[in-house]
Amino acid sequence: MQVSVETTSGLERRLTVGVPAEKVDSAVESKLQEAKKNIRLDGFRPGKVPMGEVKRRFGSAVRNEVLADVMREAFIEAVEQEKLQPAGMPGFEATTNEAGKDLEFVATFEVYPEVELAAFDGVAVEKPVAEVSDEDVDTMIETLRQQRAQFEEVDRAAAEGDRVNINYKGLKGDEAFEGGTAEGQNLELGSGQMIPGFEDGIVGMKAGEEKDINVTFPEEYHSEELKGQAVVFQIKVNKVEGKQLPEVDAEFMKGFGVDDGDEAKFKAEVRKNMERELKNAITGKVKEQVMEGLGELHQFDLPAALVGQEVQRMRQQMVQQFGGGQQFDASILPDDLFTEQAQRSVRLGLIIRAILDQNELKADADKVKARVEEIAEQYEKPEEVVNWVYGNPQQLQQIEGAVLEEQVVDLVLSSAKVEEKTMSYQDAVKPREQAEA
Repeated sequence: MQVSVETTSGLERRLTVGVPAEKVDSAVESKLQEAKKNIRLDGFRPGKVPMGEVKRRFGSAVRNEVLADVMREAFIEAVEQEKLQPAGMPGFEATTNEAGKDLEFVATFEVYPEVELAAFDGVAVEKPVAEVSDEDVDTMIETLRQQRAQFEEVDRAAAEGDRVNINYKGLKGDEAFEGGTAEGQNLELGSGQMIPGFEDGIVGMKAGEEKDINVTFPEEYHSEELKGQAVVFQIKVNKVEGKQLPEVDAEFMKGFGVDDGDEAKFKAEVRKNMERELKNAITGKVKEQVMEGLGELHQFDLPAALVGQEVQRMRQQMVQQFGGGQQFDASILPDDLFTEQAQRSVRLGLIIRAILDQNELKADADKVKARVEEIAEQYEKPEEVVNWVYGNPQQLQQIEGAVLEEQVVDLVLSSAKVEEKTMSYQDAVKPREQAEA
């Protein structure tokens, strides 16, 4: 088989392949003979149609079908011969395709880039150091009470933390604006759900009262017509409800798996969950910085085919997350919405692959087992979860992939510039963008 390779641009390759005529022609003949057995034509008994008639009627279609198979097989053989790693599907074009003549075709495709790993000491990481204090546990218990609060109607002026049911109508000048009117809307005062000044203006109002509130939309508001604009909201309070917090009693604790009402056990369970959350938050922040550092250290061309595939995957993921089960045309979401993140994902995937290959890393069985058991502990019947994971190859593969990423992070951290920073539990568990704001 004749093969020649040409670099057209960047990662794109043009592979010209010659396949002996007898290989193609014999495959076509074999396919026609097989088809002949099942062809039914008027005037002929089943399987007795003359080969000449079969070729006249079906020869072209059969040859095209054979051609696709031959080119695909020859392409696989050619890239192995030339030690090429295609990224994405190739495009085929037959340049010589006649019976009795050698087949020649051109395959155009991209290859994976060669990733030359930089020294990992170029990666800088700020590692949070924090502990869960008794005060943090008390704060968390108060948060849990807030989450399980009930609202009861009260006959008094509304205060921050209350829930009000309101009608409102927003006016810009003398005209109502789109999206500025509602009836029977529940609103928790102090939640920050509405624009600045709106909730504060309702504080002190009682059920049945009406009032005009003057507010200004923020400059960064999403509506071009309203950003920075002064408006008036006509408010009517229908109902005021006060927040009733549950007592930390046996019934409350039972909702968190402590059945005997032992407060010490309850606090220990809360602390255990907080420590797990803290550990995961620190691990996540460190990993995020490692990945950012690796991406900055390694700049190389990316296969457009891989980026395109990642864009499509992210688009479908967004449809599944926000489509609400409704029919949704994913094509209305432009590529630009995903391209930058897709490029980052593809780049990191290639870097991690290079690190794994060059360091011959395999998923550590003990770490995989520990991860599986850690996940299982969060369920009522841990043993069943462990057995399910190990009996589910796809699920196990996902966990092995996560463990491999951890091993890559550990390898990078062994050479990276790591600076520890002591902080509170609350700051440590905040997402980085919030902590840095």
